[in-house]
Amino acid sequence: MAVQFLSDEFMTQATAQLNNSDAFKTAISGLTLDVQFIVTDVPDGDTINYALTIADGNAEMSLTTLPDFDASITSAYETATSISRGELNTQMAFMTGKIKIGGNPSKLIMHQNVFVEFANALKTMDVEYAA
Repeated sequence: MAVQFLSDEFMTQATAQLNNSDAFKTAISGLTLDVQFIVTDVPDGDTINYALTIADGNAEMSLTTLPDFDASITSAYETATSISRGELNTQMAFMTGKIKIGGNPSKLIMHQNVFVEFANALKTMDVEYAA
C-alpha cells in the first residue's frame, strides 16, 4: 500500500527500510549524524521539516525540527519529489542550486556514501506524491 510522501507513515516505513538495508547499515557503521531537511513550497502551502538521525548503527526519520543538527538540506517540494522518484540526484540538485546546504556541509561531503545508500534503500518504497 502506498504511503503519502513525507507523512508520518512515510517516516515510519522509511526508518524500517533504512534499518533493514545491509548496504545502508554498513555505510552508517560508527557514524553519528543529525540532518535537518526543510521542504518548502509544499502543495498545501506549508513547509515540512523532517530529520534523519543516525546513531549507534541505526537510523530514524521523523517529522520534527531538531534543536541542533550537523547539517541541513533545504529544497522545494518539487525538487524533493524528483530526488525521491530517482529523477534527479542530489549532486546535480546541489550543483544547479535546487538544494541549499546549511550547518556543516563537510559532514555531508565526508559521508556521501550514506546518502547514496539512503536513496538506494528508499527507492523501492511505494509512495504517493501530492499534485
